[in-house]
Amino acid sequence: MKQLILVCGIALSMLATSCVSHRKYTDLEAKKNSLVSENDQLKKDKESLEAKEKELTSDLGVRNKELEELRIDTADMGKQYRQLKIQYDKINELNDILSKKSNELLSQATGENQKLATELSKAQEALQKKEDMLKTLEKDLNVKQAAIDKANTDLKEREVKMKELEDLLNAQKEASSALKDKVQNALLGFRDKGLTVTEKDGRVYVSMEAKLLFASGSTQVDPNGRKALVDLAEAIENEVDMQVYVEGHTDTDKLSSTAPPRDNWELSVLRATEVVKIMLANSNMKSTNLVASGRSEFMPVSPDKAKNRRIEIILQPDLGELYKMINE
Repeated sequence: MKQLILVCGIALSMLATSCVSHRKYTDLEAKKNSLVSENDQLKKDKESLEAKEKELTSDLGVRNKELEELRIDTADMGKQYRQLKIQYDKINELNDILSKKSNELLSQATGENQKLATELSKAQEALQKKEDMLKTLEKDLNVKQAAIDKANTDLKEREVKMKELEDLLNAQKEASSALKDKVQNALLGFRDKGLTVTEKDGRVYVSMEAKLLFASGSTQVDPNGRKALVDLAEAIENEVDMQVYVEGHTDTDKLSSTAPPRDNWELSVLRATEVVKIMLANSNMKSTNLVASGRSEFMPVSPDKAKNRRIEIILQPDLGELYKMINE
């Protein structure tokens, strides 16, 4: 019985001890978890503080470097200041000496010296005025020289243009002369039949009396006149850069008719038009290069009415390039 009671007592004692240890374990576990969490937070805080420490350390290094540079600059500036101060003191000392000497010389100056000083001052003023005048003259001279240089340049350019113009005029004259010779040779058989070829101002004038081409009052060209026109057209058909003006002229005898031609105006125009048609039909000439016009009786060339009744064919080379150069 005693043993049973002892066993029960031991059992109760152990049961009581077991309950107390479990509660303490739970409390310790909770405290442990709290400490672990606090330890993790402390680690994070430590890492943050270490990073900030590195940043501050780096910034401190930069600031220390800047401070050292400022110290060096300050030392250099201090050294320069001391050197300048020494020089300044020497200059002041020298200035004082010179001022003193100057005052002594001025105090010792006689009336003659003052007179000479006055004359020297006047001479310096006169010299300054002459120098100013010389500078003004030099400036004017430079302006005039620039104008002369420009004029010389312009003159040279104009000489070149004049040479080009002369060459072009000579070439134009030679071309007109060659065209005249060419036309004369083509119409050689009609020279004594009221046909003349002349050259003036770069144009070639072919004048045909009406008797060579037309019957009195007629606008139809006779066979002999047609041949002259055909020969002329063939001679100039390849002159592409040339305008051909065909002008009809009459005498002062009045023409009055109800059928065309009704007057001298119509007669001169119709004859010129007929000549143009024959020249175009018997050559490769371009119609855009021919112009037909009537002058009626208002441009006579002679007291002889027969000479005033005529067809004038004016051959005018293209003078566009020449006019362009003249305008320039």
